[in-house]
Amino acid sequence: MATVSAKRDADTIVSPEPEGQSSEQNFRFYDNRQKYLMFVNTCSEKWVVAERVARELKKLKPVPPAVRFFDAGMGDGTVLARVMRSMHEAYPRFPFLIAGKEISLEDVRLTLDKMPDRFFEHPETVLALTNISYAEAPSLMPAKPEARARMTWKAVPLKGTTTAEFERQILELQPFLAQNWRTRVSEKTGSLVPETPTTLILYREDCAFMLADVIPQKGAPVADYDLVIASQPFRLSAATEFKAKRVLAPLARSLRPDGRLLGIHSAGNDPGLEIVQIVWPGEDPFTTSRHALLEATRQAMGDEAADFHFDALPSSEALFRYEMHTLPDELDSERATIGTSTLLAAWNAATYVAQIDDERLGGAMTNPAYLEATRKVLRKNGELWFNDESYVISRNSSAA
Repeated sequence: MATVSAKRDADTIVSPEPEGQSSEQNFRFYDNRQKYLMFVNTCSEKWVVAERVARELKKLKPVPPAVRFFDAGMGDGTVLARVMRSMHEAYPRFPFLIAGKEISLEDVRLTLDKMPDRFFEHPETVLALTNISYAEAPSLMPAKPEARARMTWKAVPLKGTTTAEFERQILELQPFLAQNWRTRVSEKTGSLVPETPTTLILYREDCAFMLADVIPQKGAPVADYDLVIASQPFRLSAATEFKAKRVLAPLARSLRPDGRLLGIHSAGNDPGLEIVQIVWPGEDPFTTSRHALLEATRQAMGDEAADFHFDALPSSEALFRYEMHTLPDELDSERATIGTSTLLAAWNAATYVAQIDDERLGGAMTNPAYLEATRKVLRKNGELWFNDESYVISRNSSAA
């Protein structure tokens, strides 16, 4: 769960890019680990997104052999791990298929680091990670025969029963990850693509018998998820039609009957945008509403759209916010001194969410005006928060 909202999910959600765009035009802010790590460690976005996803669990209607969940851009795995905890609470003894797409090697490492506890608490878990495109990731297999021929497929039955045993075996996968989770820059689009299409599957060996019908098999792709989360897996500046056709429509098609796709993206109209607009007057990257995205997805799906329900949700349910962490009384007192570290964290969060490119950032940071703008907004509001909005695409129960 890239970017500010998958935002914040990392350098990570590597969004597919429109054809014909040069690498210079194709700025991918998620690639900056420093900005990403500062953002996720100073803001509550991942906590809040995980709570929003957890509310969807009550609306699922899973059928055997498993509850099937797909994370369209895992980032560092914080949202995924929290959602898995909530899934265990809701379905303590149901088998799980937990699948996720992530192109960033570092984020896959961070995600796997959170998994030993999940395999201990919920032994009936199958975890499948892949680096392939949004259109293909739900089935865990590339569509083109030549890509399938190059595919690396690795299934790892974890031995033992303790978190320490699981952790050691996951750590032993580091050389495999380093070899198979490499990326290159596409000459066609300038975006990062995997050198080797790869899927990694983990499950507990002592549960292999009961999970036989859940463990994905190479050459037998199945995409029928009960829940998919797409926490802003694309750049704000990408065309609405592109977001719908290349990301949301393929993800919606991966739903089983009664399955639900929860989409989340930044909405703006918050103190973070105030900071950005003081420095760059008129800047407003949050121009695509959930209503526009859903309508574009409906159009992209053509006749298939009749099998789906596109729900923009009432604003009271769709909109939510998260905050930057600050010390008590750090911002709500006129006499309090706002430290430089807080100002820099707030500036980083505001520009990260707004997806401001490095060239413009460098120009703005040549004088202290950006810090004064940040201080002014923090003083005015007493805190720094950001707005997200959500929407749901569900497949009808009668759909084939």
